[in-house]
Amino acid sequence: MTDSARLLKQHSFVELGARQRARALLDEGSFRELIDPFERLVSPWLAKQGVVPQSDDGVVIAKGSIAGKPVVVCAIEGGFQGGSMGEVGGAKMAGALELAAEDNRKGIPTAAILLLETGGVRLQEANLGLAAIAEIHAAIVDLRRHQPVIGVVAGSVGCFGGMSIAAGLCSYLVVTQEARLGLNGPQVIEQEAGIEEYDSRDRPFIWSLTGGEQRFASGLVDAYVADDTVAISQQIKDLLRQGRPEHERSSRYALFLERLGGLDTTAQIDPAAVRSLYQGEQP
Repeated sequence: MTDSARLLKQHSFVELGARQRARALLDEGSFRELIDPFERLVSPWLAKQGVVPQSDDGVVIAKGSIAGKPVVVCAIEGGFQGGSMGEVGGAKMAGALELAAEDNRKGIPTAAILLLETGGVRLQEANLGLAAIAEIHAAIVDLRRHQPVIGVVAGSVGCFGGMSIAAGLCSYLVVTQEARLGLNGPQVIEQEAGIEEYDSRDRPFIWSLTGGEQRFASGLVDAYVADDTVAISQQIKDLLRQGRPEHERSSRYALFLERLGGLDTTAQIDPAAVRSLYQGEQP
């Protein structure tokens, strides 16, 4: 059995590492990693702060094809520093997206798949990480003018912080039930607003507000699939086949702002109110 076939046979996509996820999505034999761990490109800042670096800085970049179409896959390893984005990992992702856009301008129709398991900026690298994330945002906006940029949030880290903005800029978003998506993570909200407002230990409550099913019902993502490698792979193929959306979700910001303007902030939000709000229903 080939490597890709073996990975596709495995039921859970969430349980795969970043490199395995990228390999599972790409056509058999097309996986080619760029700046792999043997390049020994590590963060120059982590060791200075007593943190052991990782030789790929927690970001896997692979070129290949999906259903014969050229793609670049940027997969974040949630198991390393919570999938946080630093200078090196962010530069790898931004550079890959910029090169994909350049491919399109040269007549090579390259799309991008972003596997987002990230808490956002790496606190140990602060402004350098923020700058890298800003470059990722710009690169997504540039590339999506040519080919779809598909984001996948599978679990279990979720997608938060500046990288949730990257997710929002994607042409399409795919989530599982295990996924979470939000600007601020539960612990940050609890720290700033208090446990009465948001208990970060209340997992059912958190998933009911920021989980994949809720985000899909609220119209903030495009596809809600089971944690199944084959199902996720097929969903990505279907979206690639659709091509670029007629209207990017981020271009509809006025609609979302109008709906958020009707939010009653005097009471704690509940899942039903969130769905009604985003679906445009009157409270």
